[in-house]
Amino acid sequence: MNRTLTIIKPDAFASGKSGLILAHLEKAGFRVIAARVMHLSDAQAKEFYAVHRERPFYAPLVAFMTSGKCMPMVLERDDAVAELRRVIGATDPAQAEAGTVRKLYAESKERNAIHASDSDENAAREARFFFAESELIASLQAVPVASGLSPMA
Repeated sequence: MNRTLTIIKPDAFASGKSGLILAHLEKAGFRVIAARVMHLSDAQAKEFYAVHRERPFYAPLVAFMTSGKCMPMVLERDDAVAELRRVIGATDPAQAEAGTVRKLYAESKERNAIHASDSDENAAREARFFFAESELIASLQAVPVASGLSPMA
C-alpha cells in the first residue's frame, strides 16, 4: 500500500461537494488515513505552494486556497499517487475524462476542486505539512459490526 495527499479545495468544499468527492475516492479503493477541515492562512498557502513561487499563477493560487475552508487528507491504496491522479483527471475539467472527479465537480482549470500529490516524495512531504507523524500511523482495523463493539470503545 502507498499513500498520497489530496486536498478538497475551497470551491468544492464551499459548494457542498466534499462528501461526493470523498465517496468517489473511497469507491475507487482509497482508504482515508487522516483528514481535517481547515482554513489555510496566507503563510501556510505560500509555504505549501512555494515550489510555484516564480510562476504567474502563484499569487492567484494562494488567494484561492485561502478563500475558504479546505479538506486535506492522506489516502492509502496500491499505487496511490498514480491512481489518485487518474481518478481525479486533468487539471482542466474541460480536458478531464468522463467520470473523473474534476470532470464531475470542478468549475474551471483554476477552481478545479481537488489537489493531488505528483510523486511519492512530494506525497510524503505534503502529508507531513498537514499531519503529525502520529496521525499518519495506520488506523486500527475496524471491529466487525456483529461483535457489538465500536472501534472507539
